[in-house]
Amino acid sequence: MVHRKQRIAVIGAGVSGVASARHLKAAGVDVVVFERYKAAGGNWTYDERKPIEPSYPSIKPSVADFIVDLEGEVISSAPAGTNGSAPNLDLEELKFAPPGPAYSGLMNNVNVGIKQQYIQSYSKSFKVEPLIRYNTRVEKLRKVGSKWEVRSTTLIRDGPQRGQKVRSVEEFNGVIVASGHYHAAKIPDIPGLKEWKASWPDQIYHSKSYRSPDELHGQTVLIIGAGVSSTDIARESHHGAKGIYQSSRGGHFDTPLDWIPPKTERIPGIASFEIPSQVQEKPGNITLTDGRVLTGVDKVIIATGYLFSLPFLVDLHDDSATPQNANDTVLVTDGSQIHNLHKDIFYIPDPTLAFVGIPFYTATFTLFEYQAIAVAAVFAGFAQPPSEAKMRAEYIEKTRAKGYGRSFHSLMNAQVEYVKSLVEWVNSQAEMTGGAKIQGHSQEWIEESKLIHPKFLKFLETRTNGQMVGDDLLPSTAH
Repeated sequence: MVHRKQRIAVIGAGVSGVASARHLKAAGVDVVVFERYKAAGGNWTYDERKPIEPSYPSIKPSVADFIVDLEGEVISSAPAGTNGSAPNLDLEELKFAPPGPAYSGLMNNVNVGIKQQYIQSYSKSFKVEPLIRYNTRVEKLRKVGSKWEVRSTTLIRDGPQRGQKVRSVEEFNGVIVASGHYHAAKIPDIPGLKEWKASWPDQIYHSKSYRSPDELHGQTVLIIGAGVSSTDIARESHHGAKGIYQSSRGGHFDTPLDWIPPKTERIPGIASFEIPSQVQEKPGNITLTDGRVLTGVDKVIIATGYLFSLPFLVDLHDDSATPQNANDTVLVTDGSQIHNLHKDIFYIPDPTLAFVGIPFYTATFTLFEYQAIAVAAVFAGFAQPPSEAKMRAEYIEKTRAKGYGRSFHSLMNAQVEYVKSLVEWVNSQAEMTGGAKIQGHSQEWIEESKLIHPKFLKFLETRTNGQMVGDDLLPSTAH
């Protein structure tokens, strides 16, 4: 079989992006990785700067955390001591590549810094680093004929007070979107919340802006949401906080009650934030859905998650549609899921557009590696996706089984079977094309993965007691 040289764009240099680039490169494909930040690492890149707060409530998912910029321009900061009106360059950088949600004490089985080092070492070891264009953001992606046109902007800093944005347009045979889904903060539309944010901007913020328990020391804190991020912030900060309320609407992905730490009370959802009749130093009363009223809250952290958002694929967004009435081409509607993907990877109408890193509740590093291998096999010509009709039929069946929303992408208790199906498909294709076969999860890995839950409970217990933990609490392949 003759394989034509392909040129593939990868958007994002987190774990899914560098894994994709590694396997594409190994398969003989020309690769360009676009990364808007200055270093590899994705969600595991810690930046002490806080991102600019989003709109209250959330705006449409197609906007996400940046405004598409298709015009190159020179930008500069006004020199110290002047009243110049030029934009602040540091602010421009924050807007161009907002810091992610990682905070200094973020732990999985190891600290966030070790995760970041691992991804960057991976990138260097497999010679992905020279393929990455840092400080470069994809603004627009569209299919033109048989090629994908990628419009990007590179932010070049010429000095402490001056920089420029350089625009580029290139063509690729295919594109892998590996930009993650922890960018566009989801802000609920709760009566009074917008007004509270306007009155006390520093006391109300999304969990994406949380950086250290020091900012909650001696404070009475309300955390809206009861998922993993909310519980992790509560566990890290409860020693110094005066008290913590964790508000829950009883969602499917709320953490168990026995996971929350001392000095933390789980309460019902928020009905409204009282708008005071006059200016006051501290926020006022908060009414819960059961009629109770909270007083004396110093800080409000909104841990309600994120919206799926692909602002560079705005033509495949439909902000007015619901997931239930999404058509056969749209990718994003209300931001709760990505539509029309085969196995959460291949865009069904055109598999030359692929995604790596969509699933939740899984051993991400391991899973994304398998996804990257599958995509590389297709783009290198060693595998071919099923027919559009077959992919559509499987997608419809999955929708019937799982419904809509965030849970559509959950692989909770399903990763082993998912990977097995990918491996079997890649290997069956390899038999016909001469491609390399791959190994699935070992039995040892599968058995070890069954122990994750009790080990994670032990991990939480040690964190509550203020102890540091080693990296042996979870299997090393299940990051």
